[in-house]
Amino acid sequence: MVNLSFGIVALGANLPSSAQSPAGTLRQTLGIVHSRPAITISALSRIWWTPAVPAGSGPDFANAVALIRTSLGPEALLSCLHEIEAEAGRDRSGGRWSARVLDLDLIALDDRVLPDAATLRGWIDLPPAEQARRAPAHLLLPHPRMQDRAFVLAPLCEIAPFWRHPLTGASAAQMLVDLGPDALAGMRPLPWPPAVPAA
Repeated sequence: MVNLSFGIVALGANLPSSAQSPAGTLRQTLGIVHSRPAITISALSRIWWTPAVPAGSGPDFANAVALIRTSLGPEALLSCLHEIEAEAGRDRSGGRWSARVLDLDLIALDDRVLPDAATLRGWIDLPPAEQARRAPAHLLLPHPRMQDRAFVLAPLCEIAPFWRHPLTGASAAQMLVDLGPDALAGMRPLPWPPAVPAA
């Protein structure tokens, strides 16, 4: 019997692909992710339009969150997500937080804390100025910036508001509340949810 892990994947795009708007790219990507033999999408948020972060760094993003079941380990899953980004035309030469055709972030996988609690805590507590200058050389789980990002937390709260961060214990809903009353400024969901792709 294959052991399946529960994962959270955030999707984002703010540049058009060859024949798709950013929102269209996300819809197409969801089908691609779901078609991979080791990944099944179990729930999807709506697609949200959100301002680029940091402010002024590019056009608005289309963002969504998917819950998945997978037989892949963390590194193999991340590699698979990067392959899908590359197939969509993602160019990583623009640096961090640049405009992009597609961004797939592995937010969490089961209750794994990687590489260890102390290292993850150090990245979570990194001052904002350092966040812009430094990038980790290895996979961190849960994603060290998830608690700072309404564009991850708002879609996540649509489908898993009671999911708890394995290091801090905070729920997705509480993390969104903790961002304050202006957290959703400029954000708006599209009025229809994407359908879960057929298996």
